[in-house]
Amino acid sequence: MTDPKPFAGKLALVTGASRGIGAATAEALALAGAHVILVSRTAKALEEVEERIHAGGGSATIAPLDLTDSAGIGKLATAIAERWSVLDVLVLNAAMLGSLTPVEHIDSAEFGRLLQLNLVANQALIAAFDPLLRGAVKAEVVAVTSSVGATPRAFWGAYGASKAALETLLGAYADENEHGEKLRVHIVDPGATRTRMRQLAFPGEEPDSVKPPEVVAKAIIERMLGDAATGGRIRVEV
Repeated sequence: MTDPKPFAGKLALVTGASRGIGAATAEALALAGAHVILVSRTAKALEEVEERIHAGGGSATIAPLDLTDSAGIGKLATAIAERWSVLDVLVLNAAMLGSLTPVEHIDSAEFGRLLQLNLVANQALIAAFDPLLRGAVKAEVVAVTSSVGATPRAFWGAYGASKAALETLLGAYADENEHGEKLRVHIVDPGATRTRMRQLAFPGEEPDSVKPPEVVAKAIIERMLGDAATGGRIRVEV
């Protein structure tokens, strides 16, 4: 019989958890038994996700945080370490799209903010939580990417560059832990998904023509529960 709570007793942290893929993944983890730390800038939106988790019988803690604040990430890690001894799951989902524009028209200030959130913040999260991840019996790190990180597309240069760099960063982290047998890195390309970012990028698209974020969340959970070898770089397109 399949375990209905395979993440019971586990601690998970999900960034960008206020909506879309982040919220759906957080709710799926909570349904599977994990206590989920919900991270995003907007406290009210996080509270709504937390309420849904509690209504479903799960448990969660909200942690409103601007991830471009590297000092804030360190403080969050310290606070979590004081309450919990390990972190079993880290989902790096938060990102911004930025303006879709020719490379020569990319605004340098916006590009800096985009790289800070989509890339630098994720390295800061890994650095801050690596000790807690290493304390887990088996740790899972999930990074959400995009097809434009692997295949350049006109006008997507800024966002695509941030995702290409993220994949390289996480690929290196995976290789560094390949033989440790305790930490796996999953690089997830969700494909076309019904999210706010998708609506911004494709305003004329009919929302029902693409899959809901719950489909991606289910695939992420299944990947973490899979029997793939520990370590290594795993790319999944849902």
